[in-house]
Amino acid sequence: MKAIKYIFFASILLIINSCITKFIPETNENQELLVVEGLITNQPGLNTIKISKSLPLGSKNMATPVTGCTVSISDDVQNTYTLSETAAGTYVTPRFFIGYIGHKYILHIKTNNSFKNGYSFESFPMEMNPVPVIDSVYYEKKTIKPTDGVSASADGCQVYLNSHDPTGVCKYFRWDYNETWEFHLPFARALNPVCWISDVSGSINIKNTKILAEDVITRYPLTFISNESDRLKIKYSMMVNQYSINEDEFNYWEKLKNITQDVGSLYDITPASIPSNIFCIENPSEKVLGYFSVSAKSSKRFYIKDNFRGLINLYTNCIADSIYSSSPPYIVDLNMTTWILDQNLPPGMPPFFTTITYFRGCADCTARGTNIEPDFMKDNN
Repeated sequence: MKAIKYIFFASILLIINSCITKFIPETNENQELLVVEGLITNQPGLNTIKISKSLPLGSKNMATPVTGCTVSISDDVQNTYTLSETAAGTYVTPRFFIGYIGHKYILHIKTNNSFKNGYSFESFPMEMNPVPVIDSVYYEKKTIKPTDGVSASADGCQVYLNSHDPTGVCKYFRWDYNETWEFHLPFARALNPVCWISDVSGSINIKNTKILAEDVITRYPLTFISNESDRLKIKYSMMVNQYSINEDEFNYWEKLKNITQDVGSLYDITPASIPSNIFCIENPSEKVLGYFSVSAKSSKRFYIKDNFRGLINLYTNCIADSIYSSSPPYIVDLNMTTWILDQNLPPGMPPFFTTITYFRGCADCTARGTNIEPDFMKDNN
């Protein structure tokens, strides 16, 4: 009887599992849309426009770049600037290009025949608004986990920003940042022991002061740095960029932020439902993803060099083996598949003691970063 019950329940489970199929909801979204990411500012340096195409809902692949486009930017004083494709789907302005406050700019894109039969796309005229300077960027140490008498406590770091516009012109703000930190490998014989690594912010930081009595931003929580990386171990630097945007662009970023925070439900906002400022000339009903941003920019750099408790050790699994020998051992494919972490000869007679790893990142910090120190990291030693 028990055997019959077991067979019965096993059969039920088999039937249930066989009925599970992948569900792709039917939507009225186009299966392939143009995706445009672009920003021009009033600061010297290359401005970048990235062009790619989206993939059908349910696809796990990354969006693919659209190459061979003709891309240009025109202004309201009859100037036209042609962009060059420096990498697949990445187009940059000429080195002499710089935006001017009060001027309006239009992005023009002509795709090749590999996308939508060579459709042409254009942005609405976007005015470059002035932006105030950032008043201050600072941090406060936060306790992530207090000590319980057994395990040690752990600290994190909350970064804040203060800003204001005395003219009252700028009501909509956006921020991003570039971060750089120094890290050291904890092994005596590491091939390259000291490096610096850089990254860009992936979060959306925006603020609207329109409903406030004063155009003042105080203690805006820009980002939180946890103890789950080595950012806070030696020395950390952040360059914060502040942009002035209009109300339409603010609404765009706000909806995009809601997607990144609330994704997971069939009833969440879909990317194609967020209005872009770019349209298709031949077919105005053709949806476009992304936004062409035009903004003045102000920047401020700050540093963190402090003692934080409970920072993660990224190198606990580095040691692969220890070799004892009467002379320095011969290691096959040294610094190719095998690296030395430590090696010493105790006082007196051998043996040699050699510790090795099979992970390059444990012995060569250039696997993650660069061993050339950025100039700005030297400014605040």
